[in-house]
Amino acid sequence: MASENRGERSQKLISLSRRLSLYEPPPHLNNPARRQHGIPKSANPKRAAVLICIFEGNDGELRVILTQRSSQLSSHSGPIRLCFDAGEVALPGGKREEGDADDIATALREAKEEIGLDPSLVDVITVIEPYMTRFHVTVVPVIGILFDKKAFNPTPDASEVESVFDVPLEMFLKNENRREVEDEWMGDKFLSHFFDYQSGEKGFTIWAFTAAILIRVAAIVYQRPPAFLERRPTLWNGIPDKDLAKL
Repeated sequence: MASENRGERSQKLISLSRRLSLYEPPPHLNNPARRQHGIPKSANPKRAAVLICIFEGNDGELRVILTQRSSQLSSHSGPIRLCFDAGEVALPGGKREEGDADDIATALREAKEEIGLDPSLVDVITVIEPYMTRFHVTVVPVIGILFDKKAFNPTPDASEVESVFDVPLEMFLKNENRREVEDEWMGDKFLSHFFDYQSGEKGFTIWAFTAAILIRVAAIVYQRPPAFLERRPTLWNGIPDKDLAKL
């Protein structure tokens, strides 16, 4: 899936790209029946994609690009709701449109529209298991690598994005600057994780759906589980396999 971006490339990113290209979701997270039964039959499921764009920072650590939604944005704006409120931190991404060839095309198009990230700069490596939101939207995380960070000059769409920033990917596996709140949805108890990050004089909080995706991506990239109990909502990846036999 990777494109042929030219120029000098980081060996760390090349190795990561090769390894991630072999990624296959665990069976318990990639069961089609499980995902299908994660939503009511009466619902009309929609599809969306988000881009996890990874690059190498000046100190050699892996970092990921995030956005802060515009404070003028209506809560859950648009025909597809991705659980993002005005001012909330999110990954670049959005709903799949008729002209999109696939989930990768959706993620790249949305990143271009939202933050001015040229698709030709991104080597798309893999797509991981989809997530289901409480609004019955299937969200597909697309992992891409930005080999030439200097070539990317953020030009956020002010109607959608207030700011563009980046954070260390590994922070989503650590118990530092993290807090949790127990929540419940339709009888399913789970933990919402909040990660605080300071960028210059501005502080950001990455939480809930976006945090969950980044915890998963970090676990895949660094090949280890988080240093805390995750306890995600069952809804996000469908119902437990042990319950499929009851359907």
